Amino acid sequence: MEKEMKVAVLIDAENISGKYVNVILSEANSLGNVTYKRIYGDWTSSQMGNWKTVVLDNSIQPIQQYRNVSGKNSSDSSLIIDAMDLLYQGRVGAFCIVSSDSDFTRLASRLRESEMFVLGMGEQKTPRSFISACNKFSYLDLLYAASLEEAAPPAPAEQPAASGGKKNKGGKKQPAAKPPKKEENGSNLDSVRAALRELTEENSNDDGWIYSGKLGFLLSKRFPDFDVRNFGFKKFASFVRSLNCFQTKELADDESETSKRIYFKLK
Repeated sequence: MEKEMKVAVLIDAENISGKYVNVILSEANSLGNVTYKRIYGDWTSSQMGNWKTVVLDNSIQPIQQYRNVSGKNSSDSSLIIDAMDLLYQGRVGAFCIVSSDSDFTRLASRLRESEMFVLGMGEQKTPRSFISACNKFSYLDLLYAASLEEAAPPAPAEQPAASGGKKNKGGKKQPAAKPPKKEENGSNLDSVRAALRELTEENSNDDGWIYSGKLGFLLSKRFPDFDVRNFGFKKFASFVRSLNCFQTKELADDESETSKRIYFKLK
């Protein structure tokens, strides 16, 4: 059995709301085994109130850092020192740096120089410098909004249309496909579409086809903040199909009888 990669989650509590805790831990757990969960801030401050219950419920270790200067985020230095300690101890293979602060840009770059995988998490206001320094970046506010939408009760079913539209077996009109949302901070829809066309042209085989897994990997290297969930999708292939600029073919997977390999070709 392959051993899971150990992950350290380091949260800047003075910069991130406690409402995001489930999203943070879900994203971190998708990387591997979360062995360190630490959160940094001045816990004597009333601003930390929304984190105190969350920290206990999720077994996150709070690190106290008093404010030496009024108005200055004092947790940055403690988080950076702990990250470097963990790096030199060689106990983890990935770091999750949770903050919308550009002050962690150099930390992310330094960790990557030591061949660590760096997952950044923050809100859409996060500066591009920090986003680009990470292997991958997740927008907490977008993922949080999507989780609330999924948890909401379904809307009442509409009556079947008199004419037009496709209907399912029960006679109900199926909703139109949800268009991708434009994400203004970084990998917006226009730039992603252009990049997909360019990457396909440069990396496809002689017949113009490219494996979806390879295309997704190349796109994520170009845009660390790209995530199909930012555009309302759960699968990369479904997102690419929605752009209406690719042909699709599916082939049987030699390694699995139940799965198929999806390929794309520019129209």
